[in-house]
Amino acid sequence: MPRFLYTAFFYCLLPVICLRLLWRAVKSPNYAKRWAERFGFVNDLDSNKEIIWLHAVSVGETLAAVALVNALQEKYSDHRLIVTCMTPTGSERILAAFGDSVEHSYAPYDMPDAVARFLGRVRPKLLIIMETELWPNTIAACNKRDIPIILANGRLSEKSARAYQHINSLVRPMLNGLHTVAAQHNDDAQRFQNLGLPDTAVTVTGNIKFDLKIDPSLMGTVAQLSKDWRGATQRKVFLAASTHKGEDEIILAAFAEIKAQLESVLLVIVPRHPERFNQVANLCQSAGFSIARRSEDAPVAEADILLGDSMGELMAFFGACDLAFVGGSFVPTGGHNMIEAAAWGVPVLTGPHLFNFTEIANLLTEVGGIKVCRDVDDLASQSVMLLQNETQRMLMGEAARQVAVANRGALDRLLALIAQAI
Repeated sequence: MPRFLYTAFFYCLLPVICLRLLWRAVKSPNYAKRWAERFGFVNDLDSNKEIIWLHAVSVGETLAAVALVNALQEKYSDHRLIVTCMTPTGSERILAAFGDSVEHSYAPYDMPDAVARFLGRVRPKLLIIMETELWPNTIAACNKRDIPIILANGRLSEKSARAYQHINSLVRPMLNGLHTVAAQHNDDAQRFQNLGLPDTAVTVTGNIKFDLKIDPSLMGTVAQLSKDWRGATQRKVFLAASTHKGEDEIILAAFAEIKAQLESVLLVIVPRHPERFNQVANLCQSAGFSIARRSEDAPVAEADILLGDSMGELMAFFGACDLAFVGGSFVPTGGHNMIEAAAWGVPVLTGPHLFNFTEIANLLTEVGGIKVCRDVDDLASQSVMLLQNETQRMLMGEAARQVAVANRGALDRLLALIAQAI
């Protein structure tokens, strides 16, 4: 009965969902495209290979899945992968990361007819879901077809767990439909168990984001970026990565304070969502800064700010900067992945909202690889101190790098669980 009511409610909401897609398409036109895929109308995978379906809701989950997809392609070369997501930015990252080496579409909405249509055309042998994207009808449909489901790199914040408790009659059967949850941390595993996941269905594997490997081919790109950005004055580079609405103003106010003390510094600001690129450019100019745009390959030497309005370059940007602020943390989004900066040995600054990355933040805090800033003044003062003090900056960055190295191995543990299910 709970799933029937949920399904009825979903169908009632469908006009609103479609209107929201149209509204988002005003700023990001790709939201108006490929609607048929969202209703399960995907290409029939007439393949002589068995199919593994991997779902990564958006950009963050896609980046986390890169190492997993590469490992699956190597280990299960006799299988074909289809990678799905829910957002245009996630789709762009999938295509950029994997090209035509995988099949790709949007995932179907969690309606019985759409899911059945998708499963009938794809016929997967296994479904791997990244992190937290659980849908009752999708899980029920896979169970009906004897398709095992693995929740990979599973995480569940206290906030989400409390919300799930209110609909536990819907959540418990859904969790019981999972073959395995590969949890990031003991706390995540316990929250899943408290909601009704059987103890035998959860294994703590760690966070596969730590299994990030820096591609040697990036080194040349990083060296060129560093040369171009620093110029003749060898100015310092402060990266503000994955910023959200409401954070850019904080970053720009802090940067004004930084420039008052360190005139020779470049801010590289990378908004999380492409539809905000022009808005952030206007904010920078309204604050009195000169800007260059990465998409225009404009000279950076005379600019105060470089707007990172390109796609797929953030990893290289982390390698070319001296100090990185990771966004989604001055607004209650819960933060973003700090491991990319840590893997390069770059000190990390964040705001106080880190509930989606509590474990990583705690590990970095314990060794002094991260500083959590309370407000504009705190961000500015911490930035100035680190940009001026090379010794402190190097020690902090190396501490962060050691955390990234020491916590690798989750991918191998996850692959072992997949081997048991496939």
